[in-house]
Amino acid sequence: MLIIGHRGARGLEPENTLRALRRGMVCADLVEVDVRLTKDGIPVAIHDATVDRTTDGTGPVKGYTIEDFTRLDAGEGETIPTLLEVLDLVQGEKGLVVEIKESGTEAIVVSVIMDRMPERLFLVSFHPESVAMAKRLLPGAQAGLIYSGEIVDPVGLARSVQAEIILPRRDRVSRELVERAHNTGLLVVPWLLNTAGDIDEAIRIGVDGFASDDPCAARRYLQSEAATSPAQAK
Repeated sequence: MLIIGHRGARGLEPENTLRALRRGMVCADLVEVDVRLTKDGIPVAIHDATVDRTTDGTGPVKGYTIEDFTRLDAGEGETIPTLLEVLDLVQGEKGLVVEIKESGTEAIVVSVIMDRMPERLFLVSFHPESVAMAKRLLPGAQAGLIYSGEIVDPVGLARSVQAEIILPRRDRVSRELVERAHNTGLLVVPWLLNTAGDIDEAIRIGVDGFASDDPCAARRYLQSEAATSPAQAK
């Protein structure tokens, strides 16, 4: 079962920083970052549309140049990394999940990734049009549709945009959904699973992986379950 380090290891380190990614890479199969563009069009790893929550700055991400970003403290003395810095960090070591936060930025994001393809790459988004465009631009990546709200037919929507993965919020996952997705060749990777109960339920219904804020705790739990239930190790 795949473990994805959510924003690196958000539960342990400042999210979307190189420090968080290094911590997540210790135990995760893939680490995840959110990507937005600066004022001068550089993809950087940040979740929110503003810098207020995760740095000592204020205002919209689009109001900052990349030079401005180097002066912001993202916690523990970390700065907000560029996507290029993230790719250099994971190169040859781990897989990477890139969440495209803004429609229309796909071509720039993909152009940065192309020369530094990680070991395994998921290009994911809440925006179906971004999923379709990312897959068109970079067929070698696995594309994924994220969702948190109710969708009548998430499997059909994912297939229509050439996704190979659906990433539902954990309360949107059921055995029926997993079976339908698997019958069409889709992987199911819910978020966020941070408790033993959530992970147990994910194992029970047969998901393919999950995102966690503490990937090492998740790994330890999976290993302990495999030791006591050999069938789950398969």
